[in-house]
Amino acid sequence: MRIAGALLALLAGSGVAAAAAECGPDKLGTSRIVSVGTQGGLEVGLKTYPRTIPLADHEVILTFDDGPAATTPAILKALADQCVRATFFDIGRNAESLPEIARREVLDGHTVAHHTWSHPQPTLRYMPDAVARADVLRGMIAVEKAAYGRDFNGVEPKEPKDLKLEAPWFRFPGFADTQDLRDWFAANNVGIFGVDLWASDWIKMTPEEELKLVMSRLESNGHKGMLLMHDNHPWTAEMVPMLLSELKAKGYKVVHMVAGPGNGPTVPAPPGWFSETERVIGALKPRLERGAVKVGAGPFPVKPAPVE
Repeated sequence: MRIAGALLALLAGSGVAAAAAECGPDKLGTSRIVSVGTQGGLEVGLKTYPRTIPLADHEVILTFDDGPAATTPAILKALADQCVRATFFDIGRNAESLPEIARREVLDGHTVAHHTWSHPQPTLRYMPDAVARADVLRGMIAVEKAAYGRDFNGVEPKEPKDLKLEAPWFRFPGFADTQDLRDWFAANNVGIFGVDLWASDWIKMTPEEELKLVMSRLESNGHKGMLLMHDNHPWTAEMVPMLLSELKAKGYKVVHMVAGPGNGPTVPAPPGWFSETERVIGALKPRLERGAVKVGAGPFPVKPAPVE
């Protein structure tokens, strides 16, 4: 049994489980849990890939990138207050710097997955493959140690499959993948998670503006989808309680993802699908190649990660 599985069994008789059971009809809650397997590789998220996690009408999956950060506890509190579970794609060096927050994400029942060690700029696509793999692997090791309390006994694994990851899921910074890295992840049974909807919170905005944007995109996406937010932005931390209340008021249900056996489940993209990620990256290619990312409407952070 993986540590996460053992933890869930422990929580079944704990105060955490009791608190969840006490969530009344006034809370948004977590309506169901979907087990997502990655055997042989997985690529989901309609902004980048032509498949995604199947959701019913008015179902949403909440995901957060780039933490843990000083703003993450406020988001964790908002989620706990509404009995909602989410998935956090943590940056390795952030988890190493703030292990108590990374660990709290797991203890609160959330899934914690991987988002490189350094969130390199300008994305993994413009790095040598060996350097990119090293950054990914270092990040995975750091997150496993901080979030899940893993002890590798001084032996640093050489491949992701050697880590026996608690959640073998990875999200590319800026969603900018490469075929070599996609093949590497598939060979290591690691799933690649894009997203269906962007909150675009890499652009500074008011919480009210962000809420309006998210709800309008949910509506235009058929009232469902996997949503990306960033837990390192204060405007998002302020927006999340508002979002959860609005989801409840509009009849939305939250679906939580956990790692499971096999592969999927997935559903294909609707007719006319195209990769919006590639459109944005293509438009920004000259700037990316010069090593400078300009913030725009696409999937890029507000600013580069700090240099060590």
